[in-house]
Amino acid sequence: MMLLFKASRYFCIAVVFIIGGCAQQKPSLYYWGSYESLVHDMYLKPGQAESHIQIEKLTEDLERIQAEGKRVPPGLHAHLGYMYFLQGNEPAALQEFATERDLFPESATFIDSIIKRAKGNHK
Repeated sequence: MMLLFKASRYFCIAVVFIIGGCAQQKPSLYYWGSYESLVHDMYLKPGQAESHIQIEKLTEDLERIQAEGKRVPPGLHAHLGYMYFLQGNEPAALQEFATERDLFPESATFIDSIIKRAKGNHK
């Protein structure tokens, strides 16, 4: 009888932890949208994430982020800038790189080096 009581007590404790673990998780600080899957596809599935498709999807994500008052994840504007650069749209690329640097000042050194390369100054 005592063994049954202990087993049921452990079972109840386990159920509480399982239910607690299934509770709604804290929402992400950023809205990632399709950004992560696009980067994944670009490197692991060449041809499935062409730059024009990525620009379209990332632009849609940015519109949704703004409409819902969410935060842009780090790297999204830099990646979008790179896609514009691949398309030959240097002004749009430079604008996206600058936006990335403004939103995430800790990336300034890296982004500034990208901007120099995009402008053709390989110093």
